[in-house]
Amino acid sequence: MTFPNSDIEIQLQSEYRNIAGVDEVGRGCIAGPVVAAAVIFPEHGFTVDGLNDSKKLSLAKRESIFSILESNVIYSIGMIPPEEIDKINILQATFKAMHIAIENLSNRPDYLLIDGNRFNDISIPYQTIVAGDSKSLTISAASIIAKVYRDRWVIKNIASKYPEYGFENHKGYGTKAHYSAIDKYGITPHHRNTFLRKYFSNQESLFKG
Repeated sequence: MTFPNSDIEIQLQSEYRNIAGVDEVGRGCIAGPVVAAAVIFPEHGFTVDGLNDSKKLSLAKRESIFSILESNVIYSIGMIPPEEIDKINILQATFKAMHIAIENLSNRPDYLLIDGNRFNDISIPYQTIVAGDSKSLTISAASIIAKVYRDRWVIKNIASKYPEYGFENHKGYGTKAHYSAIDKYGITPHHRNTFLRKYFSNQESLFKG
């Protein structure tokens, strides 16, 4: 397994002081919010053993690293609910969640490292990095914080109210079990209608056939 490093941050430190890594989770879900995190490491430097893209880590490892990060970095969360995702589309919702996370940081960043291949207007200098959560320490930290925060939020606010859907397992992603629950029980207020149009259209076609 390859791990992210601080090479990008080190190159920028001669010119910038507060470098924030930014990442999101939940973009591909069919239910629940999209969540972004922005993270600034302490000036004296900071390392965490096993820090990596959140998708490459076990639940236990993510939780362990989250606890360490929570006590040692500056971070903030941005979250956009499904009804707004349906109104403005998932790309704009992702950008908005990232903007909220950046704006809510207690220390204003002077440079941003953003996971992905594009971003929209912001007054702070930035660069986008494809697969940044596997390359940059601050983006990797943001991916873990966003993932743990969203998972906990889904379990507390959705899974507990709709136990028949199995949200504690799929966290809103479109698994076979999740679609089966939708077929049986219908959708909840937490589902993204725009993400389910194609599915329901296909289901109608099957019944017509």
